[in-house]
Amino acid sequence: MKTARALSLLLAMAAFPARAAEVDSAWKRLETLVGDWEGKMDDGTVRLSYRLISGGTALLETSNAPDSSDMVTVYHRDGETLLLTHYCSAGNQSRLRASGLGDGALDFAFVDATNLKSPAEHRMSRLVLTLAAPDRLVQEWTSVEGGKSYTNRHEFTRKR
Repeated sequence: MKTARALSLLLAMAAFPARAAEVDSAWKRLETLVGDWEGKMDDGTVRLSYRLISGGTALLETSNAPDSSDMVTVYHRDGETLLLTHYCSAGNQSRLRASGLGDGALDFAFVDATNLKSPAEHRMSRLVLTLAAPDRLVQEWTSVEGGKSYTNRHEFTRKR
């Protein structure tokens, strides 16, 4: 029994540097978003702004949409992963955790949310953030409402 526990501990310790390096790499990619971005929606232009806050430990995304549904998303490290909190114009706050960086994409999946009146209420459940090029960003937000999922894809170009 002691041998099995010791082996588990050794395996966990051996995996830590790999996970830490992956998170460091993903965080460095997120830091490159700092600046202003624009994208098109059916009813106009969406503007994103990214800036580092809290001594560089968090990345603040501010989204200004034509329909005045301005929102904020904060990205930060959480141990061996990355976490985001999305402050939705619907009045709730979804938390999503990244599962890794693959092909330039970060895939964040739902963890929990605050201010949900019921599980059927609208909430964000996934974000695939693709850093397609230094000046090109793709966001695929999936929301859930009443048990049905909807995905919206938005492409942005860097303005400065």
